[in-house]
Amino acid sequence: MRKVILFMATSLDGYFEGPDHNINWHNVDEEFNKFAIQQTGEFGALLFGRVTYELMAGYWPTEAAKHDDPDIAALMNSLSKLVFSNTLQKVEWENTTLVKNNFSEAVSKLKQQAGKDIAILGSSDLTVSLMEQGLVDEFRIMINPVVLGDGKPLFKGIKGQTKLKLIKTKTFKSGNVLLYYEPVKQ
Repeated sequence: MRKVILFMATSLDGYFEGPDHNINWHNVDEEFNKFAIQQTGEFGALLFGRVTYELMAGYWPTEAAKHDDPDIAALMNSLSKLVFSNTLQKVEWENTTLVKNNFSEAVSKLKQQAGKDIAILGSSDLTVSLMEQGLVDEFRIMINPVVLGDGKPLFKGIKGQTKLKLIKTKTFKSGNVLLYYEPVKQ
């Protein structure tokens, strides 16, 4: 069975985005880019909420992305993508399917299919919804060495507790620390 894996960068004080959706504080360097290429290559599909989809679709298919980040752009554009939204009417990014209802059913079916694991990149609202359904199998949280003081908390809106078990860590020369967690089965 395929796993659903969340990958999210956060500040030390737990925000995944600053005010006005600002993410210019992400600590990205050559080491991070090599990691991103390797990690993205491990995935067979990507899950997005509307806001993250619109941001990603606004960059990765562009000539600028293909020039500046050719390896990641190729992966992002070729991977199968599902966008979960009640408000979008259509999606135009290649290899993208729009899911307008029964989100948890669509993810459950996807997990049953053969193939590589499935990633949620960003999309905190979608993540919270899937967590509440027990559909997130691994959390990869990259803590950046910055305190924002304000922004949107990583798991804003979560109802209830999810206990996690640390399974691995990775440190980067930049000061980023990647924490790998699995939910503790109750």
